[in-house]
Amino acid sequence: MKKEVQRAVLGTAILAVASAFYLAYDFAMVRFNHPSVRDYPIQGIDVSHHQGDIDWKRLAAQPNVRFAIMKATEGGDHKDTRFARNWQAAKQAGIVRGAYHFFTFCRPGREQAQNLLATVPKEQGTLPIAIDLEFVGNCDKVPTVEQLSAEVKAFVAEMKSTYPGKPIFYVTQEFFDTYLKGNEFRFPDHYLWLRSLFKEPEQQKCGRWSIWQFADNGKVDGIDGPVDLNALCPEETGLATLFDETAAR
Repeated sequence: MKKEVQRAVLGTAILAVASAFYLAYDFAMVRFNHPSVRDYPIQGIDVSHHQGDIDWKRLAAQPNVRFAIMKATEGGDHKDTRFARNWQAAKQAGIVRGAYHFFTFCRPGREQAQNLLATVPKEQGTLPIAIDLEFVGNCDKVPTVEQLSAEVKAFVAEMKSTYPGKPIFYVTQEFFDTYLKGNEFRFPDHYLWLRSLFKEPEQQKCGRWSIWQFADNGKVDGIDGPVDLNALCPEETGLATLFDETAAR
């Protein structure tokens, strides 16, 4: 009985410590990854309607907000309610912009691309279109690698005439391991935007990833509440040219 009580007390203590760490992280009191601007000079945010009203001028004054990737569309017909105003306001503030589409497993890829094309203006000096590929928030269907790659190919092919460059794939580590790892040849050529909240991904001269999402509870001046924080791989020369062009204007 004594050992059982001890085990119960130990279990309760472990649970309490784990809960404390989770709450501390959730309220941004603890950061497992917070790369410096010195090591990662090009940093930015990604936003959607969840961030509410954004003061883009205040954002632009901060060295760690040089780009913003904003949600534009989801599935075959959903449009983010704040995309149009965020797109224009970020441009006026001088922040490099990008748009992303949340890819659902339950709608054809071609149809989803048409939704994006009808929503995102084609402009110079913007990041490539990002395709958000993840399980969280998706529909119940779980496609095979072959099924998913076919629909993603259809999506990219549909938008090629307007956006001929390679897209950005946003993935969690779980999604990468399930679909992309070892199957890259099945998918269109892409930049990789990797979510990794607790571990800095190995750079490998950006052979594996181009953008690193390192926090989902960031705090920045100009946004009330948490926001996702990201960093461009220092070796990623392709996307970095956009920031050189912006600085030269």
